[in-house]
Amino acid sequence: MSSFRLVDDVQSPDETQTNELTIKKLITESHTTARSKGWWDEEVNIGEKIALMHSELSEALEEYRSHGEKKLYKGPDGKPEGFIFELADTIIRIADLCGQLDLNLEKALQIKMEFNQTRPYRHGNKKI
Repeated sequence: MSSFRLVDDVQSPDETQTNELTIKKLITESHTTARSKGWWDEEVNIGEKIALMHSELSEALEEYRSHGEKKLYKGPDGKPEGFIFELADTIIRIADLCGQLDLNLEKALQIKMEFNQTRPYRHGNKKI
């Protein structure tokens, strides 16, 4: 992936940007990067990969508790930090695993989103 630019509003896409990130590209780039950094050199336990996804969500929660959802900053090593970046890390880990297992995440998302539209209001009377 190209180098990043820390901006005030990561949530708003830059309309002049032509290098659009598709789900397929996300999976390919995430997995290629993970492979190149040695994260697939040895046999990997899928349960551990899922736990790492969960840990990224826990890091997002901590960022939210400490800084809210909008604060963006760079760590001492220049790493982009903040709630949105921890959410991004979660998605990158999911995409990497889909790349390794050759899973069609885009199709699964389409199917699941279509199904969710058919569900009743607050199905199961869930509170959250």
